[in-house]
Amino acid sequence: MLNYARPIIKVTPPGPQARAMIAEDNALLSTSLSRTSELVGRRAHGAFVEDVDGNVYLDFGSGIAVTVMGHTHPRVVQAIQRQAQELIHVNSCDYYSLPQIEYARRILALSPGSYPKRIFFSNSGAESVECGIKVAKYHTARPGMIAFVGGFHGRTMGALALTSNSPVARRRYTSSLMPDVAFAPYAYCYRCPFGQRQEACGLECLRYLEEWVLGKVMPAEDCAAIVVEPIQGAGGYIVPPHAFLRGLERICHEREILLMVDEVQTGFGKTGQLFACDYFGITPDILCLSKAIAAGLPMGATITRAHLMEWELNTHENTLGGNPVVIAAALAVLDIFQEENLTAAARRIGDRLARGLQELQRRCAVIGDVRHAGAMIGIEFVQDRETKEPAAEMRNRFVKECFEHGLLTLGAGPCSVRLAPPLILSDEQVDMGLAIMEEVLSGL
Repeated sequence: MLNYARPIIKVTPPGPQARAMIAEDNALLSTSLSRTSELVGRRAHGAFVEDVDGNVYLDFGSGIAVTVMGHTHPRVVQAIQRQAQELIHVNSCDYYSLPQIEYARRILALSPGSYPKRIFFSNSGAESVECGIKVAKYHTARPGMIAFVGGFHGRTMGALALTSNSPVARRRYTSSLMPDVAFAPYAYCYRCPFGQRQEACGLECLRYLEEWVLGKVMPAEDCAAIVVEPIQGAGGYIVPPHAFLRGLERICHEREILLMVDEVQTGFGKTGQLFACDYFGITPDILCLSKAIAAGLPMGATITRAHLMEWELNTHENTLGGNPVVIAAALAVLDIFQEENLTAAARRIGDRLARGLQELQRRCAVIGDVRHAGAMIGIEFVQDRETKEPAAEMRNRFVKECFEHGLLTLGAGPCSVRLAPPLILSDEQVDMGLAIMEEVLSGL
């Protein structure tokens, strides 16, 4: 087991074993897989990851916001082992499963909204979104959906139709994607598409949604749901004003459009609340979850108002969703959040990181913006603070050199870095990461 106190050493990866495995990976696996760094992981514990050559890294990415309770948490490992000895699989649509029922009872009580709810289990974030799409269209009998520019909802064909963070994922599929999707501008205040300053803006993005998208392109009577990430993840950790999401909720309720909230990346504690919906003070009709809910095992969940998921037999099923071993891990995650108070830890870690990064921003002209909600932190790189010209190459160098200094970070959006560290970091480990980022920035 890795030692939490083991010092981070400056490394120059990849080592010989990693190089051999990377070469074999490149020969055998799909070339569509983007690799942030040349890390070949061997084991991980807590906030640290060790590669096959013995290099140790402090993890500020948590596998894209997944292992927020730390790697190989003992409670999760024990739960997986116990369940694997008793029952690994029972067909999720043909038979009943006690772990599913127990988890459903607990997560529905914790999720936003005091109304009756139902849940559907799947295997990934994209699948949870696909279920949400089907629920919305089935219940409303409306063909259309509205999503937001810069959003990411998955790579399956329905979820991809709602995704617009990059044209690459959609290339050559556009004619086959789910039809009747309209896009609206997100509240990306640092790069406001309407040229407004946040302190003087009247939320022009909501006005545009109401007057132009709903008024001219996708009228309410054709729109099943509006789909939104409370914080855009792959788009760059874009944190909107609270009033944006509350205004969006109002628009949906006034027009009887379902509000579908994609919390695949924001969910489970990272904002300082268990759900980002609670952080922003909104209540969804459809809630999509994945990533952190099962500590790295493949799991998605879609939660809706109960009547929305009361549909015909066989309308939507799968074989592996809600696998007993995965659900056992998910139950352990709920215990960990409750017993270790990880939402409070997210606020502590996020505030300390944000203060340190804001100090670096004052001294480093390449940092244009630092934004955060709890321990979800976006750092945007620019060529010039006045023009805000994106500095993608600088961002890429930062990620690469952080890796070479023993810190794992993740790029997002055109020129941002996203930090989603495990919520078990000590103040010393937070400061260790800040020191590495400062050293890297000084050499850019």
